[in-house]
Amino acid sequence: MNVLRYVLIGFEVLASVALIVVVLLQSGKESGLGVLSGNNDSYLSKSKSGSLDKVLASATKWIALVWGLLTLSLSLF
Repeated sequence: MNVLRYVLIGFEVLASVALIVVVLLQSGKESGLGVLSGNNDSYLSKSKSGSLDKVLASATKWIALVWGLLTLSLSLF
């Protein structure tokens, strides 16, 4: 039981660091130099940033779910 607890703690630390990194990699709603010039609605800027932002948003949801499940399982042990 004690080894399982340490393994879960290790996974939670990894999930915590991954969640922090993924959240910091996401761009804000108003980021980049296009906001200053008013040219932030081009097709290329939407298609390039959209795919990366979608992947990061999806990764954030899944990592947060794993982190929550690890936290709940640690509370039981």
